[in-house]
Amino acid sequence: MTLPITLSLIAVSFVLALLVGFRGSLTRSREGKILAFVALLILPVLSVWGGFDAQLDRAESTQFCLTCHVMMDFGQSLHYDDPSYIPAQHYENNWVPRDHACYTCHTHYAMFGGLQAKMEGLRHIYVQYLGTVPKPTDIKLYTPFPNQTCLHCHLGTRRYQSEEAHQKTPGMPAQMNSGQLSCVSSGCHEFVHDVADLQGAKFWSASK
Repeated sequence: MTLPITLSLIAVSFVLALLVGFRGSLTRSREGKILAFVALLILPVLSVWGGFDAQLDRAESTQFCLTCHVMMDFGQSLHYDDPSYIPAQHYENNWVPRDHACYTCHTHYAMFGGLQAKMEGLRHIYVQYLGTVPKPTDIKLYTPFPNQTCLHCHLGTRRYQSEEAHQKTPGMPAQMNSGQLSCVSSGCHEFVHDVADLQGAKFWSASK
């Protein structure tokens, strides 16, 4: 449900609730009882659901992720002018949707992956407002980055299969596909956000 529709529902709920409150005599009739039921139960429930749905959708946006001050360096790292930095390469080439870049790469592609990401997001909000916010360089993933997130898009593509670096040793593709060899291990795609390297780095701009 979009935000304008949700706001409209809230406004209508408020007006009808006031009407029922100040004109209690309306509820004596059958139609008045239906009006009161809609005004005091149905519309508020729809408003709450609409607001919840709108905020869940907003929580998937890159803009929302970067509203926390501690995440600003990670957002800046998406503009590294260096193709060896995987997030920057994906963001700058539109290999992931820019407005949902964080959510696309940090959500597990499983049945409850989206739910898990939302729960972790709630934990981040708790830390932001009630906990101790770590330094950007101290932020770590809860679990090792799963190859499945990369392979969800890359597995079976011509570029992935023909890449010489993916054939350095016998059985290497099978190891990557099974997760035995991490895509972000040393010697592979080890440069991810690397926010400690921001100072003095060269950045790419979409306006160029």
